[in-house]
Order: sequence, then C-alpha cells, then structure tokens
Amino acid sequence: MLKFPYGISNFHRIITNNYFYVDRTNHIRLIEDAGDQILFLRPRRFGKSLLLSMLENYYDVAKADEFDKLFGNLAIGKNPTPLHNQYLVMKWDFSNINPKGEAQQIEMRLYHYINRCIKNFAYKYQALLPINIQIDPEDAIDSFLSMLNAVLQTPYRLYLFIDEYDNFANEVMMGKGEINPERYKALTSADSSLKAIFKTVKSASGGLGLERVFITGASPILMSDMTTAYNVAKNIYLEPEFHDLCGFQEHEIKTVLTEIAQQCGFENDKISEALKLIRSFYNGYCFNESCQSDIYNPTLALYFFDCFQKKCRFPQQMLDENLTMDLNKLTYLSRLPNGRAILWQALNGTPPLILSLLANRFGIDQMLKTNQSNRFIISILYYLGVLTLDGETELRQLRFKIPNLVVRKLYVEHLFEMLLPQDTEREQVRLLAEEFYQTVDLQPICDFMTQRYFKVFDNRDYKDANELTIKTAFLTVLFNDVWYMMDSEMPVERRYSDLSMIVRPDFRQTPLKNFLFEFKYLKLSQVGLSGEELKRLSIEEVETLELVQEKLAEAEQQLLDYQSNLEDLQLISVVAVGFDSLVWKIVKPDRF
Repeated sequence: MLKFPYGISNFHRIITNNYFYVDRTNHIRLIEDAGDQILFLRPRRFGKSLLLSMLENYYDVAKADEFDKLFGNLAIGKNPTPLHNQYLVMKWDFSNINPKGEAQQIEMRLYHYINRCIKNFAYKYQALLPINIQIDPEDAIDSFLSMLNAVLQTPYRLYLFIDEYDNFANEVMMGKGEINPERYKALTSADSSLKAIFKTVKSASGGLGLERVFITGASPILMSDMTTAYNVAKNIYLEPEFHDLCGFQEHEIKTVLTEIAQQCGFENDKISEALKLIRSFYNGYCFNESCQSDIYNPTLALYFFDCFQKKCRFPQQMLDENLTMDLNKLTYLSRLPNGRAILWQALNGTPPLILSLLANRFGIDQMLKTNQSNRFIISILYYLGVLTLDGETELRQLRFKIPNLVVRKLYVEHLFEMLLPQDTEREQVRLLAEEFYQTVDLQPICDFMTQRYFKVFDNRDYKDANELTIKTAFLTVLFNDVWYMMDSEMPVERRYSDLSMIVRPDFRQTPLKNFLFEFKYLKLSQVGLSGEELKRLSIEEVETLELVQEKLAEAEQQLLDYQSNLEDLQLISVVAVGFDSLVWKIVKPDRF
C-alpha cells in the first residue's frame, strides 16, 4: 500500500520513511539558473513548505552524507548540480509568528523568532563555525549580522529560505475580515523591524556571507509595500517552467487512483468516477498565461488519496475540516470598493472577470483606491487561489474563473452568511433544500426566497437585477458539496445551462435527484404591475401572465435541448418577476 504524507511537509521524513512523493527535483537546475534571490508565490496549502524542505535537504552541507539516500532515486540525483550540499542553510517560517496585538508586539515576536532560528543554526553547525555567534535578545538584526560574520569564517555561504513571508502580515491586514490597514501599515513603515530585517537580508547578499535566498508566500502585496527595503528578488511565479513546481498534474493523479482502485478490487469505471470527482473538486488551477494543463491542489489530493485507500470509498467531505479555508479574506475583500460586486460576478461566472494585465506589484493603498480596486481585487483573488486563469479573450485579455467546487463553496458560504447572518435561518434553508433534493418540490424554497431572502437585497441589487442574480441566489441556497457536483454555466452542446446539480457517484444509489435549472427574469415594469399589486396575485395567477408564459416556454425549450444529451435529469424552469414572485415548473420531455 502507498503511504501518503498528508499533513507532512518534511522532505527528509517523507523520503526516509518511503512516503508517496511526486518528484519535482528536476526544477532545481532551473531555480539555480533563475537567479540568486527568488520569490515564488502560490496559494495556501499548495505544497510550498515541502518544496522548501526539499531544497534545504539538497543544499545543506550537513546532509552531504545522505545525498544518495535522499535524492538517489529522484531526477536530480541522476544528474546533480555542482551546488548540492554546498551551503549552510537557514529557514524562517513566518507562519509561526503570532499576528495578534499591536505592531510593536508583533515586531518583538518577529525578533524573538529569528533569534530562536539563529540559536538553532549555531547548534546545528557548531562543528563548522570557528567563532561563536553573539545573540542579542533585543535585536535580531544584530544577531543575524553576528551569524553572518561566523559564516564568513567558513568555506561555505548561507542559503536563506523564507517560508510564508507574508503570512502574519496578511493576518494583520485582513485576519478578522475588517478593513483596518493601519496596523498593517505600522508593520511596513520606514522604521519598522520587518522592513529593517529585509533591508539587512538585501545588504547581506552583497558579500556579507549570504549568497542565495528563496522566498515563498501567497501574494506580492507585502513585497510591494517593502520595495525600498527589498527589491532584488526575481519573481518566478508566473514563469511557465515553474507552473507545476507545486501541485499535481492529472496523469499523476490518475496513476495513484488506478493503484488504489486495483488494491480495493474496483473495475475501471471506479477509476473514472474517482477522477471525475477529484477533478471537479480539486483541479482547475492555472498559474500562467500559457499553461497547457491545470494543476491539482496537492494537499487536498493527498487527503482524498488517504481516505480512498483506507476505506475503499470516496471521502464524504471533500474538504477536510482541518483545512477549511478562512472566510476572513473574502470578507475583507468584499468590503473593499466594488469588492462584493466582484465576488458576486465571480460566483455567477457571467460576464467573466477580465483584466488586460495581472497586477504583480501593488500595495495596500492601491487596493483601497476606488478607481483602481477592480484590477487589484481580481489580482489578489488570483494570488490567494480563489480565482484562476481561464484563457484569453479575442483581444488577448486575461479571463478568470473560480477553479473548482472546493473554492466555489468558499464563495457560497461567504455570500450565504452575509445575506442570512442568523444560524437559524440558514439551518431552515438547509432543511428545505434537503427536502427538495428528494421530492423535487421547489415551492417551499421559492416561498422562502420571496418572503425572506430577497428582502436583504438593497436598492442597487434590485435596479441591476437580472436572471444571473436569481441564478446566483438559488446557487447559494441549494449548494451542497457532500451530495452534489454543482456547476454554474455547465457547457452543453456549445451552450451553457444556468445551474446543474449532478449527484456524486458515491451517492447515486440514494433517493437524491439530478437537476438542471434554467432561470428567467422579468422586471415589474415589463409586466405592468407594482410590487404590491403582484403580491396580491396567487402563484397560479402570476403564471398566467403572458410574459411569464413566454419566459417559461423559452426556458422549457432550452432545457429540452440540453436534455437530448443529458439523461436522468429533473428539468426545472424558474421565472422571477422582480423580487416579489417566483414561478417554477418541472419540464417533462415528450418521450416521458
């Protein structure tokens, strides 16, 4: 059986304990050629820490005796670079720094953390360092300079790895979902300790003993706000050759699923089901304009492999609760100028989010400017992994989309909690949705939508409302990723259905139904009625209105066209008249 290193980012442990490992060592030569100081960005939980651990083990002089054991069976082991095991290495992991409290408290924790790293470094390399490192408990920069002086007395130089360089800064900036940039600005001010540390790192590369730096993080915001302190790193995160530096490719996923299915005695159709499921939930990431294939989230893929192998069935919860993404960042971004509108547009997918250029150098002040916020909000959503590239327009502009169902759930939960802040109301909707999945009776949900859900929409929402507004509202209410693979704008015969709900393969023997929805919208002015007049009409009377009949017929024809290619579906047309009335109908194909 395969041993999956779920939750393990220690390369030495993975290799020496024969855990599953996807070889990315063939990138080492490319990284060396790229430059001496590198910045590499990827979303959280995307394998960056394991990447750094692999590089640490490769370059560490203290691991020279273990080179063949660690790398002999990997790509780089067959043709290593001259720099292997030629450095003293140090790693700073900024995710270990508590972001709570005022800037001065955070800076003191940063100093203390770096001092601890220097003490560990001194202990690890004591046999190679001819002089002692002097630790200043109040000034980590002085300690770092003392360490570099000790390094200069050896034949070696320092390779510094900084993991999650922006983690605690991002938490300070948007940890509680509040727009409060002052604490963040205090951390990045001209006289801040954080800026002083990066200035020191920059100067240390000029002959003071520091030769190489590799930095990982989620976004370029902090780096941009510290440009004067550290402007020497080369950004490689958009380069095509580093597209798959972290993450799994589909052929690698399929190989593992095939081995697990064979162990469990499954036929080939089970492999296809597993691949379709994992593709829907974890795939979809494209990290440069010319990527030829999407990348899978590696941490979640390992979670799926581990569950599938242990139980010979798919995990019921596709997103492990221990890895649930923090909604605070979406909450924060939704409160920026135009933020909520961008999140809403991303969720409904039409029209697509488009940029001429991805912003790769922008700070907090630019994000807060109303006239520039769209570009920067879309860009930060991309860096956080909640949007990804989706090809180009005819004018070679960049299109963006939500990558997969795990991320779509994040948007849905954010908007659902924003529109229905009361737990009791969300629970009521959940029970209504579960009943609908089995009975195909949409009326109780329609009643809730008109009587409660649409009430929280403001006047601007009403003014700009269309069928996309209604579709997105139903998506938030009906969303269920335990039982369904849900898709907004699913392609069918070169057209796109509004909303599909396909039962997951592992739940197809249950009473759950498959659904395909088509939504239409009429403004009150189109039907010549006021809101009050419409409310006095019964659903049956609204349904007899001429325009409503036309919209129902139009939706029915579209659904029947889709049905020719999709079997075993409940076809449902929904017509909204303003936010005041919803008429729905089950469409029955003639052959039934």
